[in-house]
Amino acid sequence: MKATGIVRRIDDLGRVVIPKEIRRTMRIREGDPLEIYTDREGEVIFKKYSPIGELNSFASQYAETMHKTCNLAVAVCDRDAVIACSGLPKKEYGEKPVSNDIEHIMESRGFYRYKEGDRKIFITEEATDSFVSCAMPIITAGDVTGCVISAAREESERPEAELEGKLVQTAAGFLGKQLET
Repeated sequence: MKATGIVRRIDDLGRVVIPKEIRRTMRIREGDPLEIYTDREGEVIFKKYSPIGELNSFASQYAETMHKTCNLAVAVCDRDAVIACSGLPKKEYGEKPVSNDIEHIMESRGFYRYKEGDRKIFITEEATDSFVSCAMPIITAGDVTGCVISAAREESERPEAELEGKLVQTAAGFLGKQLET
């Protein structure tokens, strides 16, 4: 654990203000859920809660199935990071923060498909070996909780566009419904 040197007091309603710099660095937005942990030494730890993280193994199995049956490189992410991938190197993508472009796709709440000649969008800022072929935000109870992404290394290896889009939209819809139950 890293000390920030910032000290805050608890107000009369039991609230603590998390400084803007920390919220920005940790990508904590207004309305984001935080889990609260305590330990034996009396530390209180706030951790961003990822509803889709609850489905981590399920999302991994879904991505792996899509890769094996349809030969799609698939990534599933929550609002901040890749939580599951198949057909992509886990070392480069697993638990890495999503790019700003992926955040914009999620904020748009709509389906994205790469068109030949468009600027390529990458899943993370560091990994640029594969670009986003199509993506669909995962929406749970009206809130964006993540995104399902199909990626390609080259334009020639992209599968039939309509089928790829339907598979990604189905996965996002299914994972969203799983989070509602």
